[in-house]
Amino acid sequence: MGMVWIVDDDRSIRWVLERALKQADIAVRCFSSGDEALTALHRSQPDVLITDIKMPGISGIELLSQMNREYAEIPVIIMTAYSDLDSAVSSYREGAFEYLPKPFDIDEAVELARRALAYHTAPPP
Repeated sequence: MGMVWIVDDDRSIRWVLERALKQADIAVRCFSSGDEALTALHRSQPDVLITDIKMPGISGIELLSQMNREYAEIPVIIMTAYSDLDSAVSSYREGAFEYLPKPFDIDEAVELARRALAYHTAPPP
């Protein structure tokens, strides 16, 4: 069905999302930092990237910006426990596919990943 990368410094969030996506028959690869994900992008690319905003090292917004410069066709979902209007607006301004505030409903997160995968694999108009 596609490959989703999860980037979050919180191991429990990575674990929960990874299990839920795998149960939905979606391939998953997890990273504990944006720097780690950027390094991996030089070897392979996901169909969808889900990233936290606030992490040590490169932030999720910086990762989103880099993704949009080099891999604009890959949908990026931004998630954060610090949901406020400013972070939502800056996420969309930087080109986020969607914004997912924590705590999130796991079924909603899986459905959002499916929508992003469908968007990425849809034929161009």
